[in-house]
Amino acid sequence: VIFALNQTLLQQESLRAGSLQVPYTTEDLIKHYNCGDLNSIIFNHDTSQQVPNFINATLPPHEQITAQEIDSYFRQELIYKRNERMGKRVKALLEEHPDKSFFFAFGAG
Repeated sequence: VIFALNQTLLQQESLRAGSLQVPYTTEDLIKHYNCGDLNSIIFNHDTSQQVPNFINATLPPHEQITAQEIDSYFRQELIYKRNERMGKRVKALLEEHPDKSFFFAFGAG
């Protein structure tokens, strides 16, 4: 946890100092969302802004392994398992109430 907090703080400090650039801005997301084209902005990157990226080539080898493990854990828990849970809930609602109409909204992550 301490490693993840330190890496997050270092990333934020680098962003503020201008030495680190985000792959896309909130304005980019809005523009591409309005145009119906999120593939070019989000899905062509290895990570989204929702999942912190702790992998950094300047880290010592043992910290790179830790960063990789944290990154994998976040992707699994925050993206994949969340999507599975949402899918199961949607499916259950549709099966339980076949005569009803539903509106589901999902984020791009």
